[in-house]
Amino acid sequence: MKLTPKFYQDRVCLNVLAGSKENAREIWQAAEGHVLVGVLSKNYDSVASAVADMRDYAALIDNALSVGLGAGDPNQSAMVSAISAEIQPQHVNQVFTGAATSRALLGQDQTVVNALISPTGTPGQVKISTGPLSSKAADAIVPVETAIALLKDMGASSVKYFPMGGLKSIDEFRAVAKACAEQDFWLEPTGGIDLENYEQILQIALDAGVPKIIPHIYSSIIDKDSGNTRPADVSTLLSMTKKLVG
Repeated sequence: MKLTPKFYQDRVCLNVLAGSKENAREIWQAAEGHVLVGVLSKNYDSVASAVADMRDYAALIDNALSVGLGAGDPNQSAMVSAISAEIQPQHVNQVFTGAATSRALLGQDQTVVNALISPTGTPGQVKISTGPLSSKAADAIVPVETAIALLKDMGASSVKYFPMGGLKSIDEFRAVAKACAEQDFWLEPTGGIDLENYEQILQIALDAGVPKIIPHIYSSIIDKDSGNTRPADVSTLLSMTKKLVG
């Protein structure tokens, strides 16, 4: 079973949501395998039902599965860890405080485990209180370099920077990208990314020298009627990626 994602030119791997198993397969093919296909834990009423269904997804896409929280919901943290321990996906979405648990339960260091940190309005400063209890407490704001060091301590692979609001937090994103590059850490920009701003966001991360980038593109490429991600838009994103990465 393949535990590591397929990065285009060893730099970029898309992350999009699947509306169905058929849609997951279409997305994977449209991205030529350079994609992690998100399935949300929040859509299931138990770990057992999630594991059974997600195994089917994984079988269709060479295990390019991304186990999701559901809009960064901290209350899904424990469920995501439990599911991931069973199915051994290529990618796990976590809140800041959940990364260590996921890594320990996975029992290996190949699966990508991200951890959610959020913009604060000040470049270079990030919010790390994104867990089930800490998200209800006063904001814990630290230098992004410290946040990355903490995540390395916990066995995380990457920063999930959310919610970016598209280009709204772009100056803060530049600071995060710079820190990730300097500390050899991966970066996952998330929130409000679409076909119009994707290239600008990706270019910033590439220019900073971030080793690996996993952009999350969600609602902007989902067909509102079917709930499926549009494969044609995924193909467009891959073409943009190829143009920028070379």
